[in-house]
Amino acid sequence: MAKRLNILLLQADQLAAAFLPAYGNQVVKAPNIDALAETGVTFDSFYCASPLCAPSRFTMMAGASVSRIGAYDNAAEFASEIPTFAHYMRAAGYRTALAGKMHFCGPDQLHGFEERLTTDIYPADFGWTPDWEQPGVRPSWYHNMGSVTESGTCVRSNQLDFDDEVTYAARRHIYDLARSSEDRPFFLTVSWTHPHDPYANLPELFDLYRDEDIPMPAVKQSDVPLDPHSARLRHVSDMDNYTITEADIRRARRAYFASISYVDRQVGIVLKALKESGLEDNTVVMLTADHGDMLGERGLWYKMTWFENACRIPLIVSAPGKFKSGGRITTNASHLDLLPTLAEIAADGRGFEPAAEIDGKSLLGTLSGGKGHDEAIGEYCGEGAIAPLVMVRRANWKFVHTPSDPDQLYDLHADPLEKQNLAADPKHTATVDAFRKEVKQRWNLAKLKDQVIDSQRRRRIVYDALAKGQHRSWDYQPIRDAGTAYMRNNVVLDDLEARTRLPRVS
Repeated sequence: MAKRLNILLLQADQLAAAFLPAYGNQVVKAPNIDALAETGVTFDSFYCASPLCAPSRFTMMAGASVSRIGAYDNAAEFASEIPTFAHYMRAAGYRTALAGKMHFCGPDQLHGFEERLTTDIYPADFGWTPDWEQPGVRPSWYHNMGSVTESGTCVRSNQLDFDDEVTYAARRHIYDLARSSEDRPFFLTVSWTHPHDPYANLPELFDLYRDEDIPMPAVKQSDVPLDPHSARLRHVSDMDNYTITEADIRRARRAYFASISYVDRQVGIVLKALKESGLEDNTVVMLTADHGDMLGERGLWYKMTWFENACRIPLIVSAPGKFKSGGRITTNASHLDLLPTLAEIAADGRGFEPAAEIDGKSLLGTLSGGKGHDEAIGEYCGEGAIAPLVMVRRANWKFVHTPSDPDQLYDLHADPLEKQNLAADPKHTATVDAFRKEVKQRWNLAKLKDQVIDSQRRRRIVYDALAKGQHRSWDYQPIRDAGTAYMRNNVVLDDLEARTRLPRVS
């Protein structure tokens, strides 16, 4: 009987597909990701289900939408009763582990993972809860434009410390898997925090690029009208109180490119360990991101919007001998589709029945040459919004709706830069009406807004209470048993040295 496939899921933070060479970028240097695309299948039109860190990750892991699981913002609790892809993989007999960021909020810091190899870089409490009842008040803890004005190089940073640890832990875990006598297949998620702002990285990576080679935003702020949601994003990130020069924009983009090259190096280190361990030929490798980065397009930075740079992300799936090398999928898909895809791989042909309602569809048929379902559905309920902001992506269309603002309709085949909002064009009245009808059938947006505000109120009270008196943190503390590490007298020396050497010796 053939061994079941291992799965290695690699994830970057705030990595827009448009900035990868595998998606056509001519400046960024990412040879390891390029090599993965050459042996794998690249999804050209792949989207997050919510353009913000925690909601994106929770919806990805649950295969279910923001509204279904209550994953509203970066301080929303991810409920323990929600089955994740880690639960399904573990139930199917996989050894599950997580190295790096997943931004779990609440006391459950595992969500189906058997092991966490590192802590998280972001807090697990409710301190970052937005307040839709005070839309004019800018949260003091949120982004400002210092990440842009202070961009450039650094010798060390909080993010470099974290991601170096993530890579080390993942590499060590892969070697441990190869040395283990356990016969379970593995599911390892490795999640880095780069190229997320602040835009700073090592001088050697910054110097891979020259100022004159850095492209400026294709759509300037003055090129398009400022829609109401973008105006609120400018307020929530304090953009209007900063003077951002062309030099600032170019330097921040150059540092962002350097951080992509940094992530690419980490990908290379992990994939090298996989090859050295003899596990490469039996492992499916998936690479994605949680969301993208506007990076100055339309005068916007970071994410929190349904414009392409913030929500279109990479998905590359490589399984030599199983899926077509160098293949490209042009139909629309999203993070919601990863859970059923992973669960079908784990089921190994036995079929998969979810234990809870999901919103995604398996991509396994698409990966094997079949026709994709051609749909991405998204919801945003975080900072800068004053009501749920929903998105439907199908065929050439993207439709964005929120009760508080005018609709947006873009034909991404004819207008990939989203410069022409067609929602008020009489020629497209039928298309807009059809999308509005679909939105009404899919969502009760008034009820969802009430649920978001109720959740915000509860979490603010809980956070304020827990901040007083003796503090008990939910942040994950990695568990390490020194009694089984290195040289110990409870193991015969020859046995210990033999079992920890890779490759094994007789």
